[in-house]
Amino acid sequence: MTDLKTVAFDIETTGFATTDQLTVVGFDAAISSRVFLNTGGRTSPPKLEQRLNEELQTPITLSLHDSEAALLEAMTEFVGSTLADQEVKLVAYNGDTWNGGFDLPFLRTRLTVHNLGWPFAELPYVEVLDIFESRFNTTGDTLDGVYEELIGAGLGDLDPFTDSAAAVTAWENGNFEQLVLHNVADIRRTRALMELAERYCSKSDFSMKSLDPVVN
Repeated sequence: MTDLKTVAFDIETTGFATTDQLTVVGFDAAISSRVFLNTGGRTSPPKLEQRLNEELQTPITLSLHDSEAALLEAMTEFVGSTLADQEVKLVAYNGDTWNGGFDLPFLRTRLTVHNLGWPFAELPYVEVLDIFESRFNTTGDTLDGVYEELIGAGLGDLDPFTDSAAAVTAWENGNFEQLVLHNVADIRRTRALMELAERYCSKSDFSMKSLDPVVN
């Protein structure tokens, strides 16, 4: 399992209802992050990617999209052209658990709304939350809480929000810079926790599953 490189995944949305939409989708690997931003047709700050990279030690590639559908189409193309042919595993924190999760169920719904195919068919998936619930003793179970308790340095300072609900308000107000920084902090915390777990846990402690659907 550790032979597969980790790509961490996280989304931001306008809420939790089936009618809400994606605002940001981010992927993080060791050398860089790839982030997709739905501007809702609004104008973003000039040189947004450049400004963000001035704040980050590891660079990001950011693309701007006028709608959720355009974001999903670009994300699907990226997964197919960049991730599907590599020896990688997709990981997320509360992304797809045995009783639900958030990121992948939300994404499935939004892809269905736009009549787009499932992009992750070639990728194995590991749920990061499961390993920390079962193999570590922590006082909380949130991504930022577990990260601060076990690692503690660096990415908490990067995140401009103390509450993920602030990401909804940021998108509504067009505060795209802070919204993207929040997403980058989350995908990098997720990957850091996965790497921590791989240093302390055996292969049998991880549950890896295929994201290949029954019908392609």
